[in-house]
Amino acid sequence: MKMTRKAWLKTSIASLMLAATGATWAQSNELRVGLIPSEDAHAMIEASQQVMDQLAAKTGMKVKPFVANDYNGVIEALRSGKLDIAYLGPFSYVLAHELANAEAFAVAVTKKTGRSAYQSKVIARKDKGLQSLDHLKGRTFAFVDPSSASGHLFPKAGLMASGFDVDKGFSRVIFSGSHDASIMAVANNKVDAAAVADRIFDSAVKKGLIKSEDFTVIWHSKPIPESPMVWRKSLDEATKQKVAAAMADIKNLPWGDQGMLDGFAPTNDQAYDVVRQTAKALNLDLGKMK
Repeated sequence: MKMTRKAWLKTSIASLMLAATGATWAQSNELRVGLIPSEDAHAMIEASQQVMDQLAAKTGMKVKPFVANDYNGVIEALRSGKLDIAYLGPFSYVLAHELANAEAFAVAVTKKTGRSAYQSKVIARKDKGLQSLDHLKGRTFAFVDPSSASGHLFPKAGLMASGFDVDKGFSRVIFSGSHDASIMAVANNKVDAAAVADRIFDSAVKKGLIKSEDFTVIWHSKPIPESPMVWRKSLDEATKQKVAAAMADIKNLPWGDQGMLDGFAPTNDQAYDVVRQTAKALNLDLGKMK
């Protein structure tokens, strides 16, 4: 039977629409998740794998984790639409909100702490004899990443508030790339002191990588709002609801250095105003940072 031109056009259009629908479904059925490099990429993915598996099971979506080389890599992936949701540090979130139209929606709550905040602390080897911030003058120092709240923003503000000249006070400053790297740089005498997150330091002790009695805590910050889960604002509402509900129900699984999960509690952008205030104290222009 010969098909008329009109019938052929109808069939072709229907086929194209079906193909497009299938492609859209395939794309929407994939959830791309970004993770900040607080540890090396392999360790980050391994540590979060059970949570990713549960997220996939509870949403019915294919979950693809991604760890960038640095914090800005995750922010850029969000901005370009290559990621749907991400786990960011407090300051990297504030940057992502400004530069990549990201929105915080949840924070991990763990059974160990039952809280959604942590602290930054400056550590040194005990045998260095460093007891105060003044003792850091002329010493070598490690920050984590320019976009790290506990590994750069808050300790730098704390140093400045104490009268320490962060630009000229150290003999050398490095950005290690991760909290683990900073901790080991101090442990192995690569630097004299470093700023790290308290929970990651505690995790390194628990793993047997270091001994707490070998270190001195020179300074610690006020509570910092917990690292949030964020999504692209442009992510469709149905997926947002599905993801938020699934994460709230993920419990009794390890979540990196934070211990056993007791779900992800809702949060919002206003919870990170203290981070913005700290950035303002450092005269940082979020709109111009990359």
